[in-house]
Amino acid sequence: MSDDHVYLALAEGHQDDTRWAYGTGFEDPLHGVSAEVPAGVDRAELAALCLALGDDALVSAQRLAEWTTRAPELEEEVALANIGLDLLGQARLLYARCGQVDGTGRGEDAYAYFRGPDDFRNVTLAELPNGDFAFTVVRLLVLASWRLAHFERLTASPDPVLAAVAAKGVKELTYHRQYAADWVVRLGDGTEESHRRMRAGLDAVAPFLGELFATHDARDGVLAVLRQVTEAAGLPLPQPAPATTGPGRDRVHTSHLAPLLAELQSVARAHPEATW
Repeated sequence: MSDDHVYLALAEGHQDDTRWAYGTGFEDPLHGVSAEVPAGVDRAELAALCLALGDDALVSAQRLAEWTTRAPELEEEVALANIGLDLLGQARLLYARCGQVDGTGRGEDAYAYFRGPDDFRNVTLAELPNGDFAFTVVRLLVLASWRLAHFERLTASPDPVLAAVAAKGVKELTYHRQYAADWVVRLGDGTEESHRRMRAGLDAVAPFLGELFATHDARDGVLAVLRQVTEAAGLPLPQPAPATTGPGRDRVHTSHLAPLLAELQSVARAHPEATW
């Protein structure tokens, strides 16, 4: 690895020119994939998993959208917007699958726009306010690394739809992680002020890591990625809290989620019968 691009090793095994497959591409990841739920798959568990992962993606996408017109540079504004579009695309597919298997037949809009905060199952880290750019890229690094580890495993899911969504998402999340790692290294190894802010961002994210690791057993792999990036940035990796069942997955949220959803859902709730 070169000194300038130590983080690029994170993309090994995922070499692909596709970066924003949902946000800017037109390939249907579910083309030719059977929507039948295979025998032996617990429909309730599958629906719950799709809903939780969809909520993580939707809330994260909304936070990234808040950087529009506020990012440090136009290039970063476009990058963050496209990453948000990737996550929005993942949320749409996961919500659609949830409606197919949970017995309600609801469409993606019903899950995104017509549920209150008490019905969302996103992890707490996703709903926290953006803070400064340093906190945003640290959070993106953590969530992308965690979600990528999750999706890599889900490519072998017995449900063909979930496996296809995960396979498409792996390509996107690999880029999300690389983009965030680039900024963490650049700012951590930059000026005294940028180093201070990156360290503050890491300290702010650390208390929420335990919730992520409670949802699947990828702790060691994710921490190894975070350690590789922070060492390249000259930053200490805070010790994460023990893995415990997270409040977000139990529908217990901070006061930050309700305003986020109010803004996200305002138009759909004002015109509930509208078609676009």
